[in-house]
Amino acid sequence: MNKGELVDAMASEAKITKADASRALEAFMNATTKSLKKGDRVALVGFGTFSVAKRAARNGRNPQTGKPIKIAAKKVAKFKAGAELASKVR
Repeated sequence: MNKGELVDAMASEAKITKADASRALEAFMNATTKSLKKGDRVALVGFGTFSVAKRAARNGRNPQTGKPIKIAAKKVAKFKAGAELASKVR
C-alpha cells in the first residue's frame, strides 16, 4: 500500500474526504517526525511504538573494490509493533 492508497482507505473508513484524510496523514507524519527528532518516543497503544536508536560507527567493505571503508555513526528510526497489531498480522 502506498501513500495514495492509504489516504483512500482512511477516507473511506472514516467517511471523510480524501483531502481531509491527506491533511490528517500529513499532520500525523509531521508530528511523529518532530517528536523523533527531539529524541522522544511515539507510542500508539495496540498499534506500536516509533523510537530512535543510535547505530555505532563500524568498519565495512566496498562491495565493488573490496577495500575497507568507515561507516559513520548515525541515528535511525525504528518501529516495534504492539501486541494487538502483531496478533492480527499472524
